[in-house]
Amino acid sequence: MDPAAFKHEIQLRVRSYEVDWQGIVHNSNYIRYFEVGRIEYLRHVGATVDMESIQGHGKVVLVRHEIDYEVPAQFDDILTIRTRVSFIKNSSFAMEGIMERTASGIVVARTIAYHVWLDPATNRPRTIDDDFRKLIQRFEGPSCEILWPLGEA
Repeated sequence: MDPAAFKHEIQLRVRSYEVDWQGIVHNSNYIRYFEVGRIEYLRHVGATVDMESIQGHGKVVLVRHEIDYEVPAQFDDILTIRTRVSFIKNSSFAMEGIMERTASGIVVARTIAYHVWLDPATNRPRTIDDDFRKLIQRFEGPSCEILWPLGEA
């Protein structure tokens, strides 16, 4: 993952209650930090992120989440979370993330999160809306691999 490929970033500060008995950020908090990055990315590109859209015509679920821990984050570190969509297929898409110590640029962790778009009535995968594909294409450009339904582009 090349940090230069990421067009969206946020910053957050590690709070005291996120640190474990070893004096480092507890591993479960990295998942939260990356989730904040993904939600803010979606807001930034213009996707609707609210309870009505989440429970409406389609819901998006996380089906796999991989994290590679490089170095520990510590209390009061300011972290930069970089986020991007790397691909969109028929009913799934992946979001990648890089977490860095803002002051030094040292990579703390990397992630890839796989999501599936579900029909809320059946809880079965359904085709991702073209509007979502267009939002991502507009923001990411050619760096995101997008599979369009036949006859579209």
